[in-house]
This record gives sequence, C-alpha cells and structure tokens, in this order.
Amino acid sequence: MQITDVRVRKVAKEGKLKAVVSITIDDEFVVHDIKVIEGEKGLFIAMPSKKAMDGEYRDIAHPINSDTRERIEEMILDKYQKTAGGEEAVS
Repeated sequence: MQITDVRVRKVAKEGKLKAVVSITIDDEFVVHDIKVIEGEKGLFIAMPSKKAMDGEYRDIAHPINSDTRERIEEMILDKYQKTAGGEEAVS
C-alpha cells in the first residue's frame, strides 16, 4: 500500500484542530476528514469518526496495525509542516 497523495486544508479558527486532511491510497482509494490536532505532546492525527448511539465516537476508517498508523501519521504531519506557511486556511 502506497499513499500517493496527501491534501491538507488548514483550519483558520483558534483551537486544537489545525487541519483536515485527505489521503489517496494507490491512486485508487481516498480517505477524507483525517484531523491534525495539537495535543499536550505535540501534533497527532485523528482518523475520521462518527458519533455512535451510545454517545461515543468510533473511527469509520483506520489502519489495522500501529506500523501503518505511524507511516500515515508521519506522511500527514510532514506534509502539514511543509504547508504550514504557504497554504490558505479554511474557516
């Protein structure tokens, strides 16, 4: 599996949410609404999720293992850092 595109939409509002990202896998499959969040220990990603009937949020798409999650997170955060100064923010 190769991540063939990463698109970052920065968020203009103040707060912990810094960007919303879409990734393309193997030029064939897209995952939207991955969030870049500023946490106490730095930036991290949150996979797309929805609120369940019990009020808990559940990921609707996510990596199966930690190695894949780390690779996706590294690519997203690298692209976010590179675009942090140049790309227009979404409000």
